[in-house]
Amino acid sequence: MYGREFAEIYDLLHHGRGKDYHAEAAFVADLVRARAPHARSLVDIACATGAHLVAFAELFDEVAGVEISEPMVQVARKKFDGEVVHLGDMREFALGRRFDAVTCMFGSIGHTMSDAELDAALTCFGDHLNPGGVLVVDPWWFAETFTEGYIAGDVVELEGLTVARVSHATRVSGKSRMEVHYTVARPEGITHFAETYLASLYTRQQYEDAFARAGFTAEYLPGVQNGRGAFVAVRGT
Repeated sequence: MYGREFAEIYDLLHHGRGKDYHAEAAFVADLVRARAPHARSLVDIACATGAHLVAFAELFDEVAGVEISEPMVQVARKKFDGEVVHLGDMREFALGRRFDAVTCMFGSIGHTMSDAELDAALTCFGDHLNPGGVLVVDPWWFAETFTEGYIAGDVVELEGLTVARVSHATRVSGKSRMEVHYTVARPEGITHFAETYLASLYTRQQYEDAFARAGFTAEYLPGVQNGRGAFVAVRGT
């Protein structure tokens, strides 16, 4: 999952598909400052190639990122001066400091594979928040909203590349299994590769119970983030 070939085309693909990282970052920043007006530092968990993080850096004085895929980290680090993006697992990373805001975007929290792993991730997030800090989590699809057999396809042309992406998603043992095939055409030739992504299909109640166990007061905002909604949670003082 998230290997070198995907890391190389990640930014171009998502920009070409119309993803607006700056608009999403501004939306999240507004959620944070509505609850913590003086928030000035943020860490983005599962930050991939750092596209959200670049946008967050325009809105917060200090930012950091954590990503489990080494090829993604290598791409992200080229966008920043200094040690901003860290290689780490959302369930057990330790940066040795706290932030005013923690974010986990793009449904990445679904890559926890059990309630215990979800608990570990949210607890780890909380350990990196200042008192009164704000956590914003963009969940994966709920068990009750996932579409079995969902297919999607895109063709993107940018910077001398043409990338075709097709995907198919199924439900397997309480998880979504999404198989994605990529065909990349360059002047020097055509390559093809495939990746498979597993994500847990938690219910909304499972998320809310996990936030409570981790010591958060959480609110769910339906309809945002392409329909998946967002959880906004505040760490007690």
